[in-house]
Amino acid sequence: MLRRHLVARGFLTMALLFVVQKLLGRAGNLIADGIPLTQLDPYHIFAGISIHHIVQMLLALAVIAWLSRRLKLHFGFCLGDTKKGLRYLGIFAAAFFALSIALHLLMYAGGQLPRYDFPLNTRNIMGTLGFQLLLSGPSEEVLYRALPVPLLAYAFGRSIPVKGALTLEVLLSAVLFSLAHASWSLYPFSFQADPFQLAYALAMGILQGIVYQKTRSIVYPMIMHSFSNALMVGTGYLFTLL
Repeated sequence: MLRRHLVARGFLTMALLFVVQKLLGRAGNLIADGIPLTQLDPYHIFAGISIHHIVQMLLALAVIAWLSRRLKLHFGFCLGDTKKGLRYLGIFAAAFFALSIALHLLMYAGGQLPRYDFPLNTRNIMGTLGFQLLLSGPSEEVLYRALPVPLLAYAFGRSIPVKGALTLEVLLSAVLFSLAHASWSLYPFSFQADPFQLAYALAMGILQGIVYQKTRSIVYPMIMHSFSNALMVGTGYLFTLL
């Protein structure tokens, strides 16, 4: 059973992680907003968010480098257990491909395919898919998985099993990842979120966190994250263009 001071330290660490994640995200927005990108990306759908994610990732890596030296923590920047990693990737890719096709077939049949506020031309398709494939996974997995999971385990004093392969540190990091998909402010207080998006982010956060711990590598969650995002976006484009 955990001692009270370790419980308090763990949840205080979670609160600090929430603040750090918000600050790094806002720093990314600040820099992206200061760069003129309209000529490259007239519809503001990929260039700004690409810069945001690059800045966010670099800042998170700086925090991780500092923590690694200070606390001697392992953040999983290696290939880890490649046998497990490749097996998880294969299962995930097959399952998510089937899910994506089935979901879009249902949306197509029900006349509920996504509607886009920009033309589906080569630049917009390549730009958005390039962002999803190359940046969404690496940036978000560094900030929302590689940083919080080892740090929370350290704060609680050890990794804490919840059920099966799920640990408390993975669950809490998934909650933080889910909250990142909500829009909120403290003054005046407001909170807006799509319940489905929150649930989806929570589920994906748990799955990718489990893979992170099982393989001892952030590489496989990065690939899973980018693959699922690019596949979902690309499938939407494909069905819309048919």
